[in-house]
Amino acid sequence: MARLDVVETFHGLFFPGHLHTLDSLQLALKFPFRDTDIVIVSYPKSGTTWMQEIVTLISSRGDPQMSQSVPNWTRAPWLEHHYFTAVLEASPTTPRVITTHLPHHLLGPALQGSKAKVIYVSRNPKDVVVSFYHFHKMANFLPEAGSFSEFLNRFLEGTLHYGCWFDHIKGWTSQKAALNNLLHISYEEMSMDIRGAIKRVSSYLQSPLLEDEVNNCVKHCSFSSMKDNKMANYMLVDEAIMDHNKGSFMRKGKIGDWKNMFTEELNQYFERVFESKMKDSTLEFAWDEKREEELMNKSH
Repeated sequence: MARLDVVETFHGLFFPGHLHTLDSLQLALKFPFRDTDIVIVSYPKSGTTWMQEIVTLISSRGDPQMSQSVPNWTRAPWLEHHYFTAVLEASPTTPRVITTHLPHHLLGPALQGSKAKVIYVSRNPKDVVVSFYHFHKMANFLPEAGSFSEFLNRFLEGTLHYGCWFDHIKGWTSQKAALNNLLHISYEEMSMDIRGAIKRVSSYLQSPLLEDEVNNCVKHCSFSSMKDNKMANYMLVDEAIMDHNKGSFMRKGKIGDWKNMFTEELNQYFERVFESKMKDSTLEFAWDEKREEELMNKSH
């Protein structure tokens, strides 16, 4: 199923037809979650792969055998992808780990009343848009990226594949989400304090780890370790689908890389839209490492 040029439109959002069908998207909204399920939710390029790795390692108590021998899309399959049902049926693991990019207004009803544990991963949107832009250049199942200013405009308008970042993060993190089991963790937190992030996730999943198990998790989910792991870095994907000559799926992993792409004019434009769209939100974002340190000190 290549369908590289196919775009599925579902509830007004665009999805790459290479990975999604209208049937698979429809099935996702009716999925019968179990109370033991772990659901990783994010907008694209927000740290999803990193969280898949963290959850895998916590579940195996720091043993890297599974994370180094089973592709991440098999151990934490994507709910809305066309292969999801087949992968899930073939996997005997409990708890099941499920990944999704779907917004809350679509998936929330299916989770209502479930005790499934949701982990929402966010990232500062300036770094998200830069990472997504570079990903479009190598992913042949996504539309042409165009110039960065054009791409940023589409991001701020919410017309990229997977929908509007603002709607996504506000939908999942708002009190109206009415989910009892939701842990919100940021890419920046994972970047600045991976040990603390692992402990937060393991505590939330009620899977306490011994200190040497935490150490193993830290070692095997470092950015450099994941970049070299073919089960996490998407090097197993065919060149026709992901052109690895045009870039690396795991590029830099740095906080504040947006500063290398944004002009002053684009930054001012972004800030105006951001202020308008997020005026009712209390979320705080780390735009660089210094700001993340301030936020972490504040929370401690």
